[in-house]
Order: sequence, then structure tokens, then C-alpha cells
Amino acid sequence: MTEELATDDARLIDRFIERVWSEDGLAERTLEAYRRDLEQLSRWLGTRGCGLATAGREDLSAYHGSQPVSVRSMARRQSAFRRFYAQLARDEGGAREDPTLLMQRPRMPRGLPKALAEREIEALIVAPDLGTPLGQRDRAMLELMYSSGLRVSELVDLPLSGLNPRQGVLRVTGKGGKDRLIPVGEEALAHIETYLREARPLLAKGHGQPLALFLSRRGDAMTRQMFWTLVKRYALQVGIPAKRVSPHVLRHSFATHLLNHGADLRALQMLLGHSALSTTQIYTLVAKEGLKRLHAQHHPRG
Repeated sequence: MTEELATDDARLIDRFIERVWSEDGLAERTLEAYRRDLEQLSRWLGTRGCGLATAGREDLSAYHGSQPVSVRSMARRQSAFRRFYAQLARDEGGAREDPTLLMQRPRMPRGLPKALAEREIEALIVAPDLGTPLGQRDRAMLELMYSSGLRVSELVDLPLSGLNPRQGVLRVTGKGGKDRLIPVGEEALAHIETYLREARPLLAKGHGQPLALFLSRRGDAMTRQMFWTLVKRYALQVGIPAKRVSPHVLRHSFATHLLNHGADLRALQMLLGHSALSTTQIYTLVAKEGLKRLHAQHHPRG
């Protein structure tokens, strides 16, 4: 009986994995994790004389209780089970109750965004060689990223027409196609103007009139991967571990340092393009953690 159930379970798991791959386009690693979670559940259910198609809420609760894992692994496991049983219920036309409907979801610990120290940001930004066109471009991009807190996609997608140097602002199209105006710091603006005057014409030469503000050595728009690579390279050059640095870390650093210097949370929300203030409030926790470390390090009774 157990072998027959295991065979049925294997068929159900194969059908589920094929369905979520074709319909949801999940990553290969996620699909492998889902398959592993479901196969482990199937083997455990077999010891109780049932299978995936006949398991009830009590069976799943007992399984979770007997298989302790980290909160993150539990969340992934429950995601696999919910998807699997939701699909099974649809295939059966709702004839059978979904045993995951009342399962309590684990509370995921809220990770704090990682920010670089101001001295690290300064070292990173001044790393490019201003004697070359690519160095001028990289300096302008790093200055702008930190000055305005852009998402990396917003940075590389910036059109030349999105910059108003006279007013010192950018028009950025963010998530959901929403436009916002962002001020550009004087230092960043000076390096952008140098790039536009000296470097961009050389990069654009022979490539018509490219629309992108920042160009690759081939004269086309930069990509996220290109910017990611150059950020990592300059981080290693100035002694910052590459794993601590990414384009998004520059955005986190922009937000954290503004709050540390007294910026208003609502204003920061507008600059970052967050639709909800709750998303921006995470940076207040980052600032508080920084103050705690400062106190512990320097206070005589810290």
C-alpha cells in the first residue's frame, strides 16, 4: 500500500513542479526546494499510512511538529505545501478541503538594510580614475546613486532628457510607472556635467544619438549587471569586502545617512519613491542600531 501511495505522490509532485514552472516561471533552485519538501512530506506520510492526496490538516500539523527547521525554511516549506494543495483542490474541482487553509504562517524576522559607513562611501565614490572617460562616467554614476538614492534600474534607465542641470533635478520613472522629481547634489551635478562635456561624446561617437544618460564603452545604455560589476570592482579596490557592497547598498546608505543627519521621514519616502511610509520606516531602525553601536563603543558605561 505504501509503494502505491508513493507512486501516486511522485506523479502528483511531477505534475505540480511542471505546472508551477510553466505558469509561474519559478527559479530552478526554488523548484528543487519545493520538490525536496514535498518528497520529504510524502515519505513521512507513508509511515502513517497515507499520502499527499489524502493527508489532512492534522497530518500536516504533526509533520511540522516532528520536523523542526529554521523560520526561513519553514516559510519555504509552507509555501510549497500551500501551492501544491491549492493546485490539487483546483484539479479536483473543490471536492476536497485544502488542508493548508488554516495553517499559521511563521513570522519572518525582519532583516535590516545594510548601509556603508560615510567614510566607506567616500572612499568608494572617489575610486574611479577621472583621467579616463569610463572613470568619469563611473564617478558620475556613483555620485548620483548616493546623492539621490536611486534604484539601480532607475539609474541605468535614465534618459538624457531626464536631467535638468539648470534646476538640479532628475525626473525618474520608478515602480509602477510613477514619475518623481529628485534633487541632485552639487557634487554629483558637477561630475555629471564633466561626464556630459568630456566623456559621453567619446562614448557616443559613431553610435548616432543614444537616448540613455549613461553609456557603455559600446555606446549603448548601461545595464544593471554592468553597474553591479563596477561597484564590486571599486569596492575591492578600496578594501571593502565585495559581499558587503551592491548598488542597493548605496541606496540604503543614502537613506540611512539622511536620517542620521536629521532628514524628515516623509521627505525620505518621497525621495525613495516608496508608496507606503511603513516601507521607509525600516530605516529608522537602521539609524537606531547605529546609534546603539556608537554608544556601546564610546560611552564609558556603554
